[in-house]
Amino acid sequence: MSSGAAGTGRDGAEREPGSRLEFAVLGPVRGWYGGRPLELGPVLRTTMLVALLLRPDVTVSRAELVDRVWGEHPPESDGVPGYIYQLRKSLAAAGADAKAVLRTDPGGYRFAGAGVGVDAVRVEEIAARAKKAAASGAVAAAADGYGQALAFYEGVPLAGLPGPFAERERRRFAERRIGLVEGRTDALIRLGDYESAIGEVSALLAEHPDREPLTGLLMRALYGAGRQTDALDTWREFRVRMLDELGLEPSEDLRRVHEAVLRGDDGTLGLAARPAPPRIRDELPADVGELAGRDDELARLAAPGSAVSAVDGVPGAGKTALAVRAAQLLRDEHPDGCLFVGLHGHSTSRAPLTPVRVVRRLLRSAGVNDQNIPDDLDELSANWRAATAPLRLVLVLDDAVSAEQVRPLLPGGTGNRVLITSRRRLPGLDVERRISLGPLTSDAATGLLSRIVGPARAGQEREAVRELASLCGRLPLALRIAGARLQNRPMWTFRDLADRLADDTGRLGELTAEERSVEAAFRLSYEQLPAGTQRAFRTLGHAPAPEFDELVLAAMLGCSRREAESVLEDLVDANLVQAPAAGRYRMHDLVAVYARRLAGEEPDVTSGLGVYLHACRAASEWGEPGFPSGPAPTESPFAGLMDASAWLDQAGDLVEVVSSAVAAGHSDYACWIAESAVDYLVRRIRYRECVALLEVALSEADTLADRRMATALRFGLGWAHLALGESVEARRWCEEGLRISRETGDRRETARGLCGLGMVTMLAGPLDEAEMVLAEGKALAEEVADSWLMERAVSGLGYVHFKQGNYERSLAAFAESREVAVKTGNPAMLGRVLSHIGSVRLHLGRSAEAAEPLREAASLAERVGDRLLSVSSLSRLGTAEQELGRLDIALAHHLRALSALTDQMSPWAEIEVRNRLGACRQARGEDEAAREQFELAAAVMADAEAR
Repeated sequence: MSSGAAGTGRDGAEREPGSRLEFAVLGPVRGWYGGRPLELGPVLRTTMLVALLLRPDVTVSRAELVDRVWGEHPPESDGVPGYIYQLRKSLAAAGADAKAVLRTDPGGYRFAGAGVGVDAVRVEEIAARAKKAAASGAVAAAADGYGQALAFYEGVPLAGLPGPFAERERRRFAERRIGLVEGRTDALIRLGDYESAIGEVSALLAEHPDREPLTGLLMRALYGAGRQTDALDTWREFRVRMLDELGLEPSEDLRRVHEAVLRGDDGTLGLAARPAPPRIRDELPADVGELAGRDDELARLAAPGSAVSAVDGVPGAGKTALAVRAAQLLRDEHPDGCLFVGLHGHSTSRAPLTPVRVVRRLLRSAGVNDQNIPDDLDELSANWRAATAPLRLVLVLDDAVSAEQVRPLLPGGTGNRVLITSRRRLPGLDVERRISLGPLTSDAATGLLSRIVGPARAGQEREAVRELASLCGRLPLALRIAGARLQNRPMWTFRDLADRLADDTGRLGELTAEERSVEAAFRLSYEQLPAGTQRAFRTLGHAPAPEFDELVLAAMLGCSRREAESVLEDLVDANLVQAPAAGRYRMHDLVAVYARRLAGEEPDVTSGLGVYLHACRAASEWGEPGFPSGPAPTESPFAGLMDASAWLDQAGDLVEVVSSAVAAGHSDYACWIAESAVDYLVRRIRYRECVALLEVALSEADTLADRRMATALRFGLGWAHLALGESVEARRWCEEGLRISRETGDRRETARGLCGLGMVTMLAGPLDEAEMVLAEGKALAEEVADSWLMERAVSGLGYVHFKQGNYERSLAAFAESREVAVKTGNPAMLGRVLSHIGSVRLHLGRSAEAAEPLREAASLAERVGDRLLSVSSLSRLGTAEQELGRLDIALAHHLRALSALTDQMSPWAEIEVRNRLGACRQARGEDEAAREQFELAAAVMADAEAR
């Protein structure tokens, strides 16, 4: 049958020219001859024509024609000859040779197909060529061919014709149309025209929702269009429907499509070879300032192996500069581009950007048309991940306010790098690498200032440059502002600006240059805190020391330790508080200045100082009840001496606490804390710190209502200088304090002064004077019923008797001291007395009797943290064990004593330890090692005597 044409089909599909007779069956049945329409007559007549037309050149019997037209319900008189006659008449009327076209054969009728065009035949010819083109890789020709074939369909094939034959043919043509759509859709997908493919297949799938090939095609097209989530949803819906309706899983072919979508396997999905995407524009800021002193952090941030990194830090620490510089280093390894988004998490003029807005911007930067994507964050994020899955780009998300703002912005794939900066720690965000920026090193800070202002000017004022860097808190933002001010004021020196910054009240105001302000940076972070956390931050402006813990804040806020710890951790996350160690907190210097500014809004509280006072008194041998003046007793947060000592070990420099109390106008607390800290500091061999804080406190003592402080602090200085081996200074302070106590008639303080002066005299001589002074001190201690003073006086007398050679009187005195120590239950006091007893026995050669008290003394010294007592007890215990023949045990004790020595200890302690260790080495036959220790001891002695 020829496929001649007399016109065009739907969408302009051409019919083959040159044919005089043509029929269309892929819609309402129509015919033409020479371009003129044929009158085909009623539907039964047309049905009979189709029954012959669609089986050309085949003789069809009259009975078969009846069956094709009427099926199981034929009429009594079929009228077939009459229908054939009318059809011939219609053809003849149009000018066709009717009998030649519609022939009568023996046994039936036949439609002669030669020279007759039928659209269904033409479709098959075009589809065959399209299939061949697809097989040869000519995908564009295939898509065009399938499109031409589909254009012949002009509605429901054989529309309105009755009978089983027409119905069967209608189904055949409909199925063929589906096949054509599948062929064209596949070609469009391979061409990369995903939107056309989606439109082509979606409408047909709505008519045939259970057709797997169409479902697979739609999944492929959606994935190709960057809609991976929609593709997976299409699979999920189809699978559920199959299971619910048929109890069957999808076919293996469709499962393979699903797996390929999950894997992002373009090859299996037959997608168009994606051209190398054009490089996304480079959005990195051109100038973010000099990156000074961050070499280690930069190396970590730009190192391989981290898809998502976060940089946090105090405002003004240089987070953006670090992230941008790292992105610049990563640029060559990520050829698809560098994106930068300022999220405005902490901005004075703009609210933080919403994730929906940012994702849309990112999609546009990546060349994705977001017009048809709804304002649904999940949908936008899915498209962003799909668009970036095959890419290798760097994304800088600057100034994030929360993990929730950032999480939807993370790209897909494994080749991308994300650098996030925030003032907050963003603990809710999973990242591979976290970097927290603190102040610069001193050298880096001074170097940055020098480069900004100029090496020539800086070289003339090196000390002032270093001081100015310190006053700027070594914070890059503050350093740059300070440098800019000096640049713009060539008549100013570094000293001029340092002097202006020295006063806390004006420092933040000086660190302002046009729109840049250190105080504004801090204020933005502070204003984003909840009200309760803001109050805690303000309260920390009254913190007694630069470093603190939750106990101090709990006391100041009047809340539980758990609540205080929680708010401190919130401030750490906001980078307004730093955590240098577990459970310890501090503020950056300039942040502390800002907190003190705000603290003026809070009532000035002494509860924080009260914690230190509790700790120092509880850590003293006196115990808290042993201090006769000070604030009214309250419940202590410490369980006793060891608990309080352990807390003070972590509390940092107590001079800062005392100085802070003075600066805050609490000179009374400064003096009470200083007095209470003496015993703890001496026990910990922190002699110079002890002297320093006592001197600070003593400068305020004359202003206090508590007149006892004038003597107590002087006696403390005497004791500290005595521990340093500075007997002249020790005597001066004790005598001065004793004079004042006698003038005021304070017998308890007089007893303390006598005990202190007696100890100084015992060490420096003369011994008879020492005995007299200590005996007077003992009498007064008994009078005022002070067990601690009693033990000190009696122990002092015991040591005097020992130096006088009266060993039995010495042991008797120490036995009396031991009774006092046992009665008080004070482990520090008991350890010291036991060491005295063991030492005397050792001197008398009673090694076995000496070992036990020395062993117990060493144990108690370690328990209470008395380092000097630990050194002396271990060293003498080593000698006792040596004399008992236990040389290995002896050596272990001597080595422990040697390792416990510190620079602050008296040189005489080192001399004793080395001489005893040398003797032990000698007893073991280790002559060379022994000689080394004796020579070191001699060198220390010579140095001590020279001083």
